[in-house]
Amino acid sequence: MPESTATTPTDLRIDLQRIKEDILALSEIGKDEEDRGIYRMAFTDADMRGKRWLIDRIEQAGLKSNVDGAANISGIFTGKTEKPRVLVGSHIDTVPCAGALDGTLGVVVGLECLRRLVEAGIETERTLELIAFSDEEGRFGGMFGSQSVCGYVTPDSLATMSDLDGVLLQEEMRRQGYDPLAALDAARDPDSIRSYLELHIEQGPVLDRMHKSVGIVDEITGLFTWSVWLRGEANHAGTTPMDMRNDAFMGLADFAHEVPRILEENGSERSRATIGKAQILPGAANTVPGIVEFSIDVRDTSEEFLDDLSTAFQKALSAIARRRNLKFDFEQKSYLQPVACSEDIVEQLRTQAETLNLEYHQMPSGAAHDAQIMGRMVPVGMIFVPSKNGKSHSPAEWTAWSDIEAGANVMLQTLLHLAQN
Repeated sequence: MPESTATTPTDLRIDLQRIKEDILALSEIGKDEEDRGIYRMAFTDADMRGKRWLIDRIEQAGLKSNVDGAANISGIFTGKTEKPRVLVGSHIDTVPCAGALDGTLGVVVGLECLRRLVEAGIETERTLELIAFSDEEGRFGGMFGSQSVCGYVTPDSLATMSDLDGVLLQEEMRRQGYDPLAALDAARDPDSIRSYLELHIEQGPVLDRMHKSVGIVDEITGLFTWSVWLRGEANHAGTTPMDMRNDAFMGLADFAHEVPRILEENGSERSRATIGKAQILPGAANTVPGIVEFSIDVRDTSEEFLDDLSTAFQKALSAIARRRNLKFDFEQKSYLQPVACSEDIVEQLRTQAETLNLEYHQMPSGAAHDAQIMGRMVPVGMIFVPSKNGKSHSPAEWTAWSDIEAGANVMLQTLLHLAQN
């Protein structure tokens, strides 16, 4: 039932108990009883059960539900005008052995915000739409739902996208009753969307260590990932003198020591570079390594710095290869442009946090999110809440309920402001 008219929009707060109930209920869908991890990967049966659960909760809240061709789930709070709508959301698919909050928290908080407007009998100028995007976590490459909304999915990509086991996205979509080509119809007109907001756990340790309840994201990092090969000459470990070796692994060791210098000279304080995987061939204890293949993941919130780092890493690898008598080659596996959050939305988030007497920290996002894709098309904003001990993508992932309540109330008041202006 609508609340008393004594409740004004600025007094409106979320119902934390209901958020708790929704988080805990959804965490049971796809949970493994042995490792306690959640397995709700995109377009699995568990993911479909999660989507049906969400549709039920949307309709119970008195909102209109919708499912588009990419299997994005929406809940719609209809405004008084046809002005461009405000979107809020995230995703409910997970990585294998996931925690309960990554993605899910943003969807549940978005639902609660719209639910509170219904209960309070508030009318808004603009329509508000909750959206839970498909396959953010990357079973089939990641960001499938938001890329579909932005019109970045093509017939060719639909025909070729597959998971690590070779299962095609189009096969899984058909198995779940979806026409893959209908994902092309999920594309939205940018002029129909005022903005997109997302609340997410930080997935890092910064807010937790600072004891701040809210992070206000100003930029979302861009990144590139390479596969790199250094090729030398495999030879006998006992009979090949040290000064006569073309040791591919020594080339990698040299490069690993160069990474901090390159970041300092060519990057920014927001630059990150990680060598996360390496393979030594032939891989025998008594053989000088002939080939090393390794990955490098490089991130920054500035495209200019990313370009500079790319050039610097190539120069360093070429120089090491010449010095060690190796051959150097690389392949770029992925590239995501950095995205700046809307200055107006960042300012509004700051204003609402201050009005609620919350301590906040303005910060970048070092991880990719659906907001990064949406930010290429419409103004975006993001709220972070702390991750206990920086944990994410594991059953140990958690956030204090008080921090969730703080972030959710900032979201509620920001959505109200955006929907009325």
